[in-house]
Amino acid sequence: MPMLDALTFHTGDVSENDMYKLMIGSVVPRPIAWVSSMSEDGILNLAPFSFFTVASRNPPTLVISIGPGVDERKGTEKDTLTNIREVREYVINIVPAPLGEAMVRSSASVEWHCNEFKLAGVTPRLSQTSVVPSVLEAPIAFELRLDRIIPLGTDHLVLGIVKSVHINPLVYAGEFKIDIDALRPLASLAGNYAEITPVFSLG
Repeated sequence: MPMLDALTFHTGDVSENDMYKLMIGSVVPRPIAWVSSMSEDGILNLAPFSFFTVASRNPPTLVISIGPGVDERKGTEKDTLTNIREVREYVINIVPAPLGEAMVRSSASVEWHCNEFKLAGVTPRLSQTSVVPSVLEAPIAFELRLDRIIPLGTDHLVLGIVKSVHINPLVYAGEFKIDIDALRPLASLAGNYAEITPVFSLG
């Protein structure tokens, strides 16, 4: 699709929110990190983040970007960020399509003492290398130790080193590969969601 008459938007000429909409509508699909964390007082938290990817293969590192609170908590620090900074351990659960509604429920802006595991209707699963539980119903869970938090404008990049990975045998294809068709990973679009199907090869 050649851009013969491209529309051009300069950062200084559009609002922060409008540039955000252009980015999240263009950088798609995005995987969803369903992050379970825990406060120093032991209160569980569960929240989804679509600014999420692999940051390094050695050491194995995943990165999420956490923005400020929204709605009635606008401008405050999200509980996930506070918990990770304090406890320095967390879990990234991979969201399959059948857990989409539960994931959305956990994204609600609620008070810090609310347990989003209960809100989402999912079950905490005891971790092996972390004090923070994973989501029992999630087919893949990465237990992570905080490496560093990097402030970046209004947001924070959170880099975590993978300590262990738990994979449901139903989505494991053997030889350390994942069966994408069985996993049915949920992708984030600009306010909507999609499944990555059908899978095909190129080249």
